[in-house]
Parts: sequence; structure tokens; C-alpha cells
Amino acid sequence: MKRNSSGRILDHGRRVSMAAVALLLLVAGFWSSWGTAQHVLLSKGREHGRLTVADCGESVCTGSFDPEGPGGERTGMAIERSVAVSEGARLDVVVKPGTDEAVRAGRPGALHAWLPLGGALLLAACVVGGGLRMPRTAWAAAAGGGALLVGAFLAL
Repeated sequence: MKRNSSGRILDHGRRVSMAAVALLLLVAGFWSSWGTAQHVLLSKGREHGRLTVADCGESVCTGSFDPEGPGGERTGMAIERSVAVSEGARLDVVVKPGTDEAVRAGRPGALHAWLPLGGALLLAACVVGGGLRMPRTAWAAAAGGGALLVGAFLAL
């Protein structure tokens, strides 16, 4: 049976809108991750060192920072509180330029920075599988997002 033109238009409209939602999720996940990930991945020329966490508030932990190379220890350096940051912990960090804010360095820091993208991949997989009816692509996106989340959990 032939489909009429309005049925084809509705089908194309559904596919375009679902693709736009999936793309919006991925762009938002990337944008959320990039704010922190850029300091971890592009750390050349930035200040590296070790942060000893002394006190944790509701959203931020503070402590003393011992930089690599010349320079003395500084106090009052802040890092975002997460399950991997607790009082007394010694963390390898990179300092955001022009601030007293640090982010985790190395592989654990990179995985932690990309967590929002991992969540966005999982959400987009539902849209791709259900709305676009592309199950293989959805499974691949879900596997990538899940691997990122599990990798960050194991690294931290």
C-alpha cells in the first residue's frame, strides 16, 4: 500500500526532530565536559602539582597546593567536591589559569571531566534507538557512554 505525502512528511519530521534532540544532548554533554576537560587534556604550560585536601564544604573542598618545580606551597586552593575527593586525600591536579581552582590531572581527571558526555551518550542512545529506530547505533552510543562511566568509576 502506498503512503500518502502527509504520512511521509510526518515520518521525516519525526526523524528530523529526534535527530535534533539527540544532537542537542550530545552537544550539551560535550559542552559541559569541555569546561573541565580542556584544563586536563591541554595541560601543557599550566601549573601542575599536588593538592592535599584539608576541609570539604557542601560543593567545594579546599587545601594546600604543592606545585611541581619552583614555588612554595600555597593554601586556599579549591577543587570541586565529588565522591573521589575526601579530607586528607592527596591528589595530582592542574590549576585553572588565573584562579585558585584545581582539577584532577591524569587519566582519572580526564575520565572524571568527561562524565557529562558519558551521561549524554546514554540519553542520546535512547533517542536514537527509539525515536530514530537505529538500534545498532543506539547500542554503540550506549556502550561508549557506559564504558566512560564505568572507566571513571574504576579510575577514581
